[in-house]
Amino acid sequence: MSKTQIGIVGLPNVGKSTLFNALTKKGVPAENYPFCTIDPSVGIVPVPDERLERLSELSRSKKTIPAVVEFVDIAGLVKGASEGEGLGNKFLSHIREVDAVIEVVRIFEDKEIIHVHDKIDPLFDIGIINMELEKAGISKPTLYVLNMSEAAENLDVKVPGPYVKIDPVFGTGLDQLINESYKLLNLITFFTTGVDESRAWTTRRGATAPQAGRSIHSDFETKFIRAEVIHYDKLIEAGSLVAAREKGWLRTEGKTYVVQDGDVIEFLI
Repeated sequence: MSKTQIGIVGLPNVGKSTLFNALTKKGVPAENYPFCTIDPSVGIVPVPDERLERLSELSRSKKTIPAVVEFVDIAGLVKGASEGEGLGNKFLSHIREVDAVIEVVRIFEDKEIIHVHDKIDPLFDIGIINMELEKAGISKPTLYVLNMSEAAENLDVKVPGPYVKIDPVFGTGLDQLINESYKLLNLITFFTTGVDESRAWTTRRGATAPQAGRSIHSDFETKFIRAEVIHYDKLIEAGSLVAAREKGWLRTEGKTYVVQDGDVIEFLI
């Protein structure tokens, strides 16, 4: 599967860049992902998944490589962006390129941080962002991030969609944000495991085995013969691939098999 990107948007001074910096501190080295562009505004962030660690232990793998989501720090939005105000055109071209959007709104009071409209009103902020996107003809899957502060008063607010509360300064809620972003894109994880490496791969929910195989190499889609599959839970229960094979728990699946989240797969071509 080609890389998937989530754009982080928000009005000025809502904590957008603080969030991006907090996420990229959790990032992974780009050399593991040779096709990624080296761009200071793109952060390659691993998807937290305990299952991968367990598989790596089980196989005594030399390397453990997580699934990743790319977050893009998109220039701050201002009212009138759809008419080209501020960095409007640049903003809208960037947002058209991403697969989903995180809208950051601030819900804490802080006299030191000036809000662009001189008031903390998250629903007003959301209204401006959504209106500008609508005017520009953009409807993307959206996750709202309520930027709170553990050291200040926070507003109680109901937003019009899925949301996560985070404190990017203390790192609270970041793992939940990454996992929710992954769900927002309708992605699932499958695994490959062995002595060389255990790796989490990403595919769309509902993908067939050959379609999922494309995430690893295009040959696994075009030259697909069959796949040996066992669910993560059954493999852990068996204790090893050898034991799972002896119990008859490895299944042979064909081209029409729909991959499930947590499948451990060996593709045969």
